[in-house]
This record gives sequence, C-alpha cells and structure tokens, in this order.
Amino acid sequence: SLGQTVTSLGGIRQVVVISDTHVAGLYGQDVEERLKNAKLQTALLTFPAGEDHKTLPTVERIFDKLFGIRPAIDRNCLVLALGGGVVGDLAGFVAATALRGLRWLPCPTTLLADVDASVGGKTAVDHAAGKNLIGAFHQPCGVIIDVKTLTTLDIRELRSGLAECVKHALIRDATLLDFLEAHAEALLDCEPETMTELIARNVTIKAAVVTDDELESGARAHLNFGHTFGHAMETYLGYGRISHGEAIALGMLCACALATHRGLVETALQDRLESLLKRLGLETRCPGLDAGKIEAIMQHDKKVRDGKVRFILPTDWGQVDIFEDVSAREAQEALAVLE
Repeated sequence: SLGQTVTSLGGIRQVVVISDTHVAGLYGQDVEERLKNAKLQTALLTFPAGEDHKTLPTVERIFDKLFGIRPAIDRNCLVLALGGGVVGDLAGFVAATALRGLRWLPCPTTLLADVDASVGGKTAVDHAAGKNLIGAFHQPCGVIIDVKTLTTLDIRELRSGLAECVKHALIRDATLLDFLEAHAEALLDCEPETMTELIARNVTIKAAVVTDDELESGARAHLNFGHTFGHAMETYLGYGRISHGEAIALGMLCACALATHRGLVETALQDRLESLLKRLGLETRCPGLDAGKIEAIMQHDKKVRDGKVRFILPTDWGQVDIFEDVSAREAQEALAVLE
C-alpha cells in the first residue's frame, strides 16, 4: 500500500528515497517499484550504513545527489526515509533543510526506529562533540511501519529496540513492564502479533508525550530517561562500538542507581530493570569506564540548560521527573553500577 499511501498525501509528484546501503539492498528495489507503479517519479539515494556516517559530510554528499536529479526537485517532492534511526535522523534533516523544508515520510525498518526515532519530528546528525548536536524539529507527514521488516534484523539491533520499549514502560506505563516480562521470548522471536501490540503501545506513549510538548520544553524531556548517561557513553566509547539501545540500557541503570541513592525509589525498581534487561539479552555491565571523562562529555549534552545537566530520574513505577541539581560527583558515582 506504499504507493497509495504516498499519493493520498496529495500534491506529491516526485519521491526521493533515502536509505543506507544495507537496507537499500533488502528493500530498495521493492519500494522503488511500488512508487513507480503509483505513477510517481522516484530516485533512490544511499549512503554507507552505520552511525559513524550520520554526519554533515554525508548530508553534503546526499545534497549533491539530490540537486543533481532531473527533473529537478521542487516543493512537491517527498523525502521517504527507508531504514533505521540513523537513516531517519539524516533523511529527516535533509528534508528539513533542502529547499527550506520538504515533506518527509519515515518507513522505519528497525524496532528502535519503529517505537522511537520515527515519531516526534526530531532530525539530526552527529558532531565530534556529541550525538545529534546539529538538527531540527521537522514533523513527518506520517509513518509507515511493517513488522515483517524486523525479521531481517540482527539480534543485537532487535535488543536495542527492546531497550527503548523498556524506557517507555518506566516513564509512562508500568503495565508495559508486565507485558515485556510476560512476552520476552516471543518478542525476541519477532512473533508478529506480539510485536505489533508492543509497537502500537509504544507509539501511543511516544505520540502522547510529543503531542503535549512538541519542542521539548517540558515533559517531552522525560523521553530522555537513560539518555544523558547513554549518549555520553556512546561519545566516549566511539560511535559504532556500542549501539544506541545498548547505551540507553546502561544509562537507565545509572539513572536508577542515582535515583536509588537519592531515596527517590526503592532498590526493587533497579533490580527489576536489571533482571528484565538480562532476559532481553542486553548487557548490564560495562567495566573500565572513565567516569570523569564521561561526566565531562555530559556537560556538552544538548539538554544542558544554563550550565546545568538535566537528568531524568525515576520517582515511582512508570513515573520520572527532571532534575538539574545532580552534582558531578553523584553522576560519576552512579556509573559505578556498571562495574
């Protein structure tokens, strides 16, 4: 139904599909054929797969290809992002900036992108100083999710997506924790009905948060639970050494340790989180980290306000809040939970 979906948006004559080399090899030809069958002019632009290619030089190369298309693109062109979070972030940024803004449609092919990156309009590329530091809010005109694409996922990528589902449960819906625990094996097997329910529940949570706070001036920051620690670890270890979901899993453990130390929650929450992450096959330890360097990286996080690092900490089952009074020492001590 891809072709019909695009034409139903109205006014679209040309579609530029942006994908990475891996996903394009799996689905690129099929997507192009469906769009062309709908009488849409179509071009497929690719870039090398991997977080380390989510950069401005890659964007520039995509622009070179984009503006070389004939007939030339105009404001009736749709950018279709075919791939995971890296593709969505980069293609969305291209859409936000090309011709001062083109419509775009994410077609996520990873669980992480399904439940998180494809919803909310955040687009960005990375910089040496940190992850997602160059970007824009640019809402898509829709999202198309097909759970069958998850069957080609590497198990590590699937687990990364499940980590983000755990995050949503901890910030908004404690009953989702029960669901994850009850269906852990079926989810790891990509059982279609179970996976569909999981994605639907997570998209509902993400969309509700974004609707209430589109530009992250308040409660949308709750979605960053585990991200302050996680993004800093990604930067410290080097993009590609650890996946986003793996970093967020470790970051949630650090945030829970910090909250427990402050007396915000009982140790039972951290214990349950660690047990669930292990069942989902995610690492809960990362020994040998330089806590001082990681804390220093946090100071450059895009969520810093007035020189204060913002931490999202759990306050109860399915509830979190924003804290800006966390000392450097507290943050460094929380990292010790990963030893």
